[in-house]
Amino acid sequence: MKRVPLFKVLTHDQNEALKFYKEKLGFEISEDRKLGDYRWLLVRLPDDKGFCINLELARNETQKAIIGKQAADLPLFSIETDDCIREYKQMKANGVKFEGEPNVQPYGTGVMLQDLYGNKIYLNQEPTH
Repeated sequence: MKRVPLFKVLTHDQNEALKFYKEKLGFEISEDRKLGDYRWLLVRLPDDKGFCINLELARNETQKAIIGKQAADLPLFSIETDDCIREYKQMKANGVKFEGEPNVQPYGTGVMLQDLYGNKIYLNQEPTH
């Protein structure tokens, strides 16, 4: 095995999810194409060409039921940054919902945020030594 190139985030609406991930979190489109009636929509961070999030339209009741709860009450994923406070202030100004303020821990400075559906995402800055 070599790497994990992508994972899925279930959405009610791919366009609203795309708008959130681009405008609020700073992701960019990696791929966006129609395959018949299926839309393959991938986003990534500008400096991370090796990992994408597939913004997947939930198509059945089972999938729709877990939107926003894909990792229960834990972070679905984390985003590493070199300046947690800067990113926090910028995202907060853009309307991103946070669970508190950045907190310094032995593993770094971090804060939990939520995507537009309530999935938790952990923003983390590695500690400086």
